[in-house]
Amino acid sequence: MKIALFGGAGFIGVNLTRALAQQGGHDITVIDAREEFFAPLKQMELPGVHFAVSEFPVEQDFDRLLVGMDVVYHLVSTTNPSTSNKGISHELEANIVATSRFLESCVRVGVGRVIFLSSGGTVYGKEQQCPLNENTPTYPISSYGIQKITIEKLLYLYHYLHGLDYRVIRLANPYGPYQRPNGVLGAVVTFTYKALRQEEIVVYGDGSVVRDFIYIDDAVRGILAVAQGVSEHRIFNLGCGYGTSIHDVLVEIEKSLDISLNITYKESRKVDVPVNYLDISRYEKYYGSLNPISLGEGIRKTAEFMKEYYEL
Repeated sequence: MKIALFGGAGFIGVNLTRALAQQGGHDITVIDAREEFFAPLKQMELPGVHFAVSEFPVEQDFDRLLVGMDVVYHLVSTTNPSTSNKGISHELEANIVATSRFLESCVRVGVGRVIFLSSGGTVYGKEQQCPLNENTPTYPISSYGIQKITIEKLLYLYHYLHGLDYRVIRLANPYGPYQRPNGVLGAVVTFTYKALRQEEIVVYGDGSVVRDFIYIDDAVRGILAVAQGVSEHRIFNLGCGYGTSIHDVLVEIEKSLDISLNITYKESRKVDVPVNYLDISRYEKYYGSLNPISLGEGIRKTAEFMKEYYEL
């Protein structure tokens, strides 16, 4: 099977590519904006994996990248939830208009299926009761969430108009190896990294914010089940199915790693939804119980990776 991963050199893409290569029988093209982004994957020397340097601009000639592909993963986003409201019009054009051009090309060259990684953490907004299921109304409070839900609607439209097959995975908050501990995305990874380096950990708010954290191996297993499976549904939540507060994440890091933490609390941010965790019963109905590992085990696995990868 010929597979392309746009934005494939990022955190999720690296782990997905490795899992797809381990399945065998795939011809995989990883596409990302800069050559140096491919370094972690190239070090793995995975069979059947190729690389292409390409950005995701509105004017891109997507046909040359998509022709002959059976499955295409759309993992691209030019922004993140915490900063997306600072340049809304630019981000909408960079993500939504470019994706529309991308989908037009998918139809034109006959791509078999598009897999879109949406966001279970941002598309629902802040006024809904948890756990959130796929039928919960979507009222994002960040441009990032608006972009994700709009691309979901575009996929529906291209399916309705042209029969383009697709799946949407509304992913919770994945963490684990190869996620950059730069504080932009990934509280678990950033906090763990700073704990190992005995650096200050900055928390926005009082630590009461609740999120659904899922270890990357469990997330990838779920993504592949949806991407390669058959179902009457096209949209699936994917997370652990329960919430954990930032305060409890910090307690778990301290306990799991036996490290005292240096924590500073700052004013909360408007883009942070107070409570968000997902109902994953639709996923489990079709693909079986997810049985994700515990947060403590995930933190220990992440810390072991960091100690080796960053030589901590």
